[in-house]
Amino acid sequence: MKPILVAAAVSLVVSILFTPYLIRVFSRQGFGQEIREEVQSQHAAKRGTPTMGGVAILVAMWVGYLVSHLMGGDPMTASGLLVLGLTTALGIVGFLDDFIKIRKQRNLGLNKTAKLVGQLIASVLFAILAIRFANQNGVTPASVELSFLRDITVISFGAIGFVIFAYVAISGWSNAVNFTDGMDGLAGGTAAMVLATYVLISFWQLRNDCFAPSGPMPGCYTVRDPLDIAVVAAAAMAACVGFLWWNAAPAKIFMGDTGSLALGGLLAGLSMVTRTELLMIVIGGVFVVEALSVVLQIVVFRSTRRRLFRMAPFHHHFELAGWAETTVIIRFWVLAGISCMFGVGLFYADWLEKAMILK
Repeated sequence: MKPILVAAAVSLVVSILFTPYLIRVFSRQGFGQEIREEVQSQHAAKRGTPTMGGVAILVAMWVGYLVSHLMGGDPMTASGLLVLGLTTALGIVGFLDDFIKIRKQRNLGLNKTAKLVGQLIASVLFAILAIRFANQNGVTPASVELSFLRDITVISFGAIGFVIFAYVAISGWSNAVNFTDGMDGLAGGTAAMVLATYVLISFWQLRNDCFAPSGPMPGCYTVRDPLDIAVVAAAAMAACVGFLWWNAAPAKIFMGDTGSLALGGLLAGLSMVTRTELLMIVIGGVFVVEALSVVLQIVVFRSTRRRLFRMAPFHHHFELAGWAETTVIIRFWVLAGISCMFGVGLFYADWLEKAMILK
């Protein structure tokens, strides 16, 4: 428990203190956000607000993770480093996207092909490495089997299939968080709740580890490095909370694609190493709805030449309907909290059922 608390505390402090430094540096460099033409009237005042604040989240997360290990003496693990590596790689893709937007003074950065190639490289490397590095019990960071609350043993992708699945999942989640990042604190607050949920899930897996010294308990989990996964999730959660201090409305800085793509990759990676890939759809329900709103808007418009929503992603639909920005944000946070609680409920109910049956 101590490494988790240390990682969270250090990451929170670093995020809160480092973010205003970035605000000053990026403001001097003119690294300001461009605003989509469709919402210029609502968000015109935000033009020029420093962006690329995701750098603060990444730095705080790494510092929290490293200090936790230095103080606790526990070795770093393949699972933790792979998830952090995936997060950082996608953060670099997002940073390049943000930087191009700033230099070209428009709301379009990397073209779709370049962004997809970046996501592809990060995803493939993660997937290939995640099914290697078996520990002494033969457990690898990720599994080639599809998972919901645990691995579904009857559905196996195989090595090649898993690489393809990982690419789809990672690019899907990174884009979903990216779509959600359109209002002050919306993506950061939602991500913090999802990450807090994964702290609980990975800690519960640690407490019910099939390879614990006391031996396997009823309903135990076959997961490699659950403690280190919890440390990563806690550091990331605290980094988001610290960043939210400055990103809450009215935002002093935006996370940009640097933060949103990184956080999306982080959530995808956590779902794979905790064997909860399908459960992530429940826990990250707000991100799913935001992504679906974009897909549905495109499909309906191309089919009928009519718009299903006033604007996609979904949060802008309510803004154009007259809701205040803070109202949209808080209500979406409420929905995110409900999704997380429902996900935790499903996870615990599964454990309880298996523990009682096996007893």
